[in-house]
Amino acid sequence: MVPNPLSDALDLPISRRCFLKTAATAAGAACSPLILPRTGFGKQIPLKLGYLPITDATPLLVAHSLGYFAQEGLIVERPVMVRSWKVLTESFLAGKFNFTHMLFPIPIWMRFKQRMPVKVLAWDHTNGSAVTVRGDSDIKGFGDLGGKQVAVPSWYSMHNLLMQLGLKTRGLTPVIRSQSAPLADHEVNLFILPPPDMPTALLGRKIDAFIVADPFNALAQEKFSARIMRYSGDIWKNHPCCVIVTHENLIHRDPVLVQKAMNAIVRAQAWCMKNPKETAHLLSRDGEGYLPVPETVLARVFSPVPEKGLFHPQWGVERIGFQPYPFPSATRFIVDHLKQTLVEGNSDFLKGLDSGRAARELVDDTFVSKALDETGGIGRFCNCNMEKPFTREEIVEIR
Repeated sequence: MVPNPLSDALDLPISRRCFLKTAATAAGAACSPLILPRTGFGKQIPLKLGYLPITDATPLLVAHSLGYFAQEGLIVERPVMVRSWKVLTESFLAGKFNFTHMLFPIPIWMRFKQRMPVKVLAWDHTNGSAVTVRGDSDIKGFGDLGGKQVAVPSWYSMHNLLMQLGLKTRGLTPVIRSQSAPLADHEVNLFILPPPDMPTALLGRKIDAFIVADPFNALAQEKFSARIMRYSGDIWKNHPCCVIVTHENLIHRDPVLVQKAMNAIVRAQAWCMKNPKETAHLLSRDGEGYLPVPETVLARVFSPVPEKGLFHPQWGVERIGFQPYPFPSATRFIVDHLKQTLVEGNSDFLKGLDSGRAARELVDDTFVSKALDETGGIGRFCNCNMEKPFTREEIVEIR
């Protein structure tokens, strides 16, 4: 359970040699069918999708299962499930996947630290995460985490950012140390665990709390009588978490293909909003088996957030939502707050990064905007100010 030392950023133990090899593979992929899904003769090569076994991947999985990609004329292989953000990120960099979901801060790291031509196309979902503790724990809020061990899925994650916002609001200090190192009462030790390992680590008292995407919060509730300390959407209203990403050269080479893929994903998001019970069944091992958990666990995720225990019931947030438009205000918020977020590895690249420029360079909303027009408009997905539908105020409140 002791975290591995990192050579740089993320939760990725990537050596410089390994990174350069991976980067060279991706940069040289102009001739690779994995990056460019059409041959010189116009024959389409199957698209490849990667995902973690979390509900953040829902739109990609539903679009595949319901045949929405196929209805757009795309050939898409069954999505490939991987266990950790390390594996998913390395695989994407190596050109093994054309589209995937990623924690929003990861493409920020990829584009502005490692200079990789990644593009964010849309939000994959909103909310969808929680802080979870043991059912018999006396931890009721962030202020009770002093002297505790807390797992996050990646240094460059919304989870790490939100956890540290909560801790600092209560006067606590995030640190990164060995789990055997002593902690002062005001210190909270953060370290990386793959999401599937978190519930059992909590049960075995190797950690005191974790913050991660579902279904692992719901699984800990269902199987281990764990307790949700705080839903992420009750901290930052309808926040982005995972985003849809692709390679920039694919956009330049085949924008029609990218548009078709985005049409299918947005259509899947609309379906999920209308069919939460069916979504839970489809994803579960009782349905199509995209996620290795039973339908009863996923039913918790796709049910409304219970008002009991919420600090902001008036927000009306869902446990997981599917609003696809990437509001620039949220991107700016993430970049600005990452600058104050403790990570392992050198994060100096963030210091001079202008959040407005980052939002413009990283995010391409062209395709999702057109897909929204074809699917009934943004008003179908959120209670937006229709006078200014593509702007919003970021609401964050930690009590």
